[in-house]
Amino acid sequence: MTTERMKKLFSYEDLNGFINAFLTVQSYISSADDLKIVFDDIRTYLEDNNIVYAELFFAPSSFLKRGYDFHNMISRISESISNIEKTDKRTMRILVDVSRTFGEENAMHNLDLTIKENNPYILGIGLGGAETKGPAKDFERVFAKARKAGLHVVAHAGEDVESWSIKDALHLLKAERIGHGITAAQDPDLVKEMAKNQIPFEICPTSNTFTKKVVSRIQDHPVRQLYDEGCFITINTDDPAFFKVSLIDEYWNLYSKLHFSADDIRKIIINGFKAAFISDSAKKKYTAAVNKAWKEWFAQNPDVTE
Repeated sequence: MTTERMKKLFSYEDLNGFINAFLTVQSYISSADDLKIVFDDIRTYLEDNNIVYAELFFAPSSFLKRGYDFHNMISRISESISNIEKTDKRTMRILVDVSRTFGEENAMHNLDLTIKENNPYILGIGLGGAETKGPAKDFERVFAKARKAGLHVVAHAGEDVESWSIKDALHLLKAERIGHGITAAQDPDLVKEMAKNQIPFEICPTSNTFTKKVVSRIQDHPVRQLYDEGCFITINTDDPAFFKVSLIDEYWNLYSKLHFSADDIRKIIINGFKAAFISDSAKKKYTAAVNKAWKEWFAQNPDVTE
């Protein structure tokens, strides 16, 4: 690929443009073995951002349409995760994106493959893709079947569509976490519901500025409002290679552009573990490690205030 073509590929101004670029990049993966190369980059990303636990989305739809075998792909992913866990002591788990982009039949097919695979590295399913092309109500049967199978369920909602999309994800799909969810800020009653029930938001500030549905500058992002109103906030990166941002960058954005204090950021980091699909004992272990590291760092840097 030429430099000019690469620049054009990564130049997009809305969610649909990003999704098109995402699918194009996926098309350059020529075999299941190439997924190992992807995990080389993921490994570096985890190290650079000191991420000790991550739940990653795997979107298999375009690969399956090209004839790839689901079991072979999951096997390569599992092998990569296992190797990283052994060498780096960093834990990863997978959420399979059933995808709203290709309709309910495709989503059900992805779910059936996931259930059949019964892989210990897979936690559950997610609903990603363009909200405008696949409303949550179209996938109610898929999510009901996933929950019955004992899988966790999450959904992107309120990224590019008004707050009704979030309500459908909560009330119809029974989503345990909401990806993005920023249009909730326009709906006071929904904000109260989310705060009362402590449903986690998976907020990705930089990518939200690309959709321009709610915000076009980090400084205007509603994450500050949602946090102040008691919502359960976690900070994440939505495809960091595509949006040229790291998790550390996102926390710096909170601190430098959105007036979050260092202690606010500590609490949000801990929220990430609390929202994770891990045991209570693991949550306590990670929380204690964060608090210990935080206390030690500020003791070593007395000139920095929280």
